[in-house]
Amino acid sequence: MNELNEIVARLDHEFQIETFGKDISFSRFIPTVYDPLKFGWKNTFEEKFVELFNGLMLRGAPHVEKVFLAVFPTDSVLERFIEESKEGDMLFMHHPLLMECGDPKGKWGKGFVPIKEKYITQIKEKKLSVYTCHIPMDCHKQLGTNIAMARALNATIINSDDINNEFVLYCEVEKTNSEELIAKLKEIFEIPYVDFEGQIQNEIQKVALVAGCGDVVDWMVEAEKNGVQAYISGEIHCHIDNEYGKQKFKSMMDFASTTSMSLIGVSHAASEFLVLKTLMRKWFEHNFHLETVLIAQEKWWY
Repeated sequence: MNELNEIVARLDHEFQIETFGKDISFSRFIPTVYDPLKFGWKNTFEEKFVELFNGLMLRGAPHVEKVFLAVFPTDSVLERFIEESKEGDMLFMHHPLLMECGDPKGKWGKGFVPIKEKYITQIKEKKLSVYTCHIPMDCHKQLGTNIAMARALNATIINSDDINNEFVLYCEVEKTNSEELIAKLKEIFEIPYVDFEGQIQNEIQKVALVAGCGDVVDWMVEAEKNGVQAYISGEIHCHIDNEYGKQKFKSMMDFASTTSMSLIGVSHAASEFLVLKTLMRKWFEHNFHLETVLIAQEKWWY
């Protein structure tokens, strides 16, 4: 058995969450989704989490036997965690909110969605803990979401000092082409299909990797200027069904019609689950000899 406080302190230090300060994304999105519901999230979540929007979100019993790992708090993820856990167990996630990202071959999503209050109540009643780590994990040099993608592709990282974007990883891969690369990505991320725009490339050696939301046209433009042939991300389109999502989708499609790159999306959730099932799982097992349980989403494109 391990002390919760020790695990939390080690995670806080590993990801330097205080150094990063307030999470620029969830410091906006958590109030946006919870305040209209009149849900007292500031009194429900841990004081430090309310300040930083990373770290221990819900505190359970002081001793931890098992850690569950997931990307988003979907209903099915939370139900499985609550059902299979014992008092004191922890859920480690990349996101403190569900994000319905949409499906390139199906429905568009709603964007950020709050955790249902009934699940928060059940987690607290069972004395379980929840820890989330967003941007500090995205930027980590050993345990980062992009790092996990690079390792899975057996890629050589070639970021130079003049590239001032810690969310994009430039890499060289063994010579391939678009079709071979897509087949490999489907296998790595265990997805039925990718989202594809741009051009089919017969020769690919330089790629850009962006886990999660990589649907940023400026990043794509910069990647192309740097000689990238394939831009690989969790999302290359925004499929959120509102004006913001539609505008982002249009901007990206305008760029896609002119680019020479292959633009390949592997799903937001799947792109970030990779680091959990490889690097973070080993981290928990090595540092604390904890049993780990991976909770994959029922559907990666959501």
